Amino acid sequence: MEKLKMHSPDLSQNNIAKIRELFPGCVTEVRDEATGKVRLAVDFDQLRQELSDSIVEGPKERYRLDWPGKRAALALANAPVAMTLRPSIQQSVAFESTRNLLLEGDNLESLKLLQETYLGSIDFIYIDPPYNTGNDFVYEDDFGESPDSYLVKSNQVAGSGERLVANLNSNGRFHSDWLDMIYSRARVARNLLVDDGVIVTSIDENEISNLRKVFDEVFGENNFLFQITVLCNPKGRSQDKYVANCHEYLVGYSKQQLPKGAVNAPKSDEEVAANYKLKDERGRYRELELRNTHREFGKHNRRNLYYPFHVSDNGLASLDPGQDRQPVYPDWDDGFEGCWTWGADKARAQLDEVVARKVKGAWKIFRKNYAEGENGEATKQVKSIWLDKIFHTEKGQSAFNDLFETREKIFQSPKSVDTLRELIRMATRRDSLVLDFFSGSGTTGHAVLAQNAEDGGNRKFILSQIAEPTPAVSEAHKAGFSTIVEITKERIRRAGQKILNGNCHPDWNRDVGFRVLKVDTSNMKEIYYRPDELSQGDLLEAIDNVKPDRTSEDLLFQVLVDWGVDLTLPIHSEILQGKTVFFVDDNALMACFDTDISEELVKELARHEPLRVVFRDNGFVSDAVKINVEQIFRQLSPSTEVRSL
Repeated sequence: MEKLKMHSPDLSQNNIAKIRELFPGCVTEVRDEATGKVRLAVDFDQLRQELSDSIVEGPKERYRLDWPGKRAALALANAPVAMTLRPSIQQSVAFESTRNLLLEGDNLESLKLLQETYLGSIDFIYIDPPYNTGNDFVYEDDFGESPDSYLVKSNQVAGSGERLVANLNSNGRFHSDWLDMIYSRARVARNLLVDDGVIVTSIDENEISNLRKVFDEVFGENNFLFQITVLCNPKGRSQDKYVANCHEYLVGYSKQQLPKGAVNAPKSDEEVAANYKLKDERGRYRELELRNTHREFGKHNRRNLYYPFHVSDNGLASLDPGQDRQPVYPDWDDGFEGCWTWGADKARAQLDEVVARKVKGAWKIFRKNYAEGENGEATKQVKSIWLDKIFHTEKGQSAFNDLFETREKIFQSPKSVDTLRELIRMATRRDSLVLDFFSGSGTTGHAVLAQNAEDGGNRKFILSQIAEPTPAVSEAHKAGFSTIVEITKERIRRAGQKILNGNCHPDWNRDVGFRVLKVDTSNMKEIYYRPDELSQGDLLEAIDNVKPDRTSEDLLFQVLVDWGVDLTLPIHSEILQGKTVFFVDDNALMACFDTDISEELVKELARHEPLRVVFRDNGFVSDAVKINVEQIFRQLSPSTEVRSL
């Protein structure tokens, strides 16, 4: 019986396999110094030569972003982690039925654990990372060590055990540290996006240039979508040294080049009624002049756009001349020979959208501009500067304080919900999956719920937030929140309830719940991952390779992560022949982690014909039953995939 591997995929080996497909002679086998096992490796000298049309003798100058630690950050992004997600049912809302997730833990670990399940599945990612102002916390990553030694070495834990996460002013503002943090996470995040997915980052002037360069490399310079300037603090930051900054940026990239209008925002009913006052059988429209209104374009440089329409006395426009038709050219009143915005072929194909009207006694040509596009929705191109008060940080603070019924700043400067809702309207469909792996107070989750309630969408969110301790003197700590993620959870609970109590779209499924899953060390003992290092004294430990403090629910979610099963599928348990059996989405997966499993129970599970089934490796009543499991399923449910842990 094949065992589950219980760790995220090794992306470096996957990437090497891709290189081998293109350049077989550049991949060789080497023996790993640490484990002694054979693995694939790239012959970089040969690869450099393969990619060069001249003899490669050494490093050459090239256009790229480099910094100390970049290669280590890339290796870190590709390295697997032997971690798991442990469910916290008590801290969740509607755990059994909700399709939303809140992951508690380091976000790089969270992203890696999501890869099997959500590879190429996320429609929209929004992040609000540390701005590297000298006070923001930074992430030090070293998964090669035990968690305790890693935290001490990286100065994240003091001698007392208190976690330290501040980039102190005394340390300076190191761009390399920030780049290490954002680069590794951007690499993994890209893997999660669908092909037409969009990622948007909030950032200020401290790292805007570096962020653009990193994202140009990770997502592709041609996939840059926008850089929006948001007026978030009209009073300006008084602590700034030279100029009081009033704004920050929203930087958008896609995974591939998107068509024009891909990030248009829907128009409100009021906007449509005010601007599209004409109506025909196709819908509301307005008339726009077909002549190009920019005089830098005309017959002199756009000859293919200079041609006549032929208009009859009753105002019917045609491209064909006729006895009672008057030619109309795109000429200006002063005689300048302009041009149309449509070529003749397009004008002929869409002649039903062409309107001729007399203006000051002369015929003019207009085109019908419909409110609704091809998908039946009226959209508009978003402007590059957002000045509306609804996007101000003080609006975000006010909305947060109203939820928590306080005047104190339990969370400092949360983003405006309206900022996130506008991005959601721009970059998602009504069934999109939204990810925020710097979730902070949970504004993104709040915005997803609010937008669903308004338009009847069934968008789902995944939030990730590290359990950053709140300072003892902070208002958050005084209010009873020991970590930032506790604020996140409480905000989503309160926001969901408030939204349910308001006006909701009849088509909305009213899912305001979320499953809390905590990033933790693997449920498996170290001997599971290091069998080659077993000593004689460890053999008794090998009888049970699961840590004693882990529950069956913990094991179930590690199986879901490892097998790539949707982490939000409905789950219920039943007692069959005295054993607890978990059913994930009825028969998508069945699991039993009890011991003394009999052949009769195995047969009963097989008769359910699940897609997948998993048992504890030492959970069978005898070796004979364990040996017969796969044979039983081959006979009763041959399509079932059987695994053990």
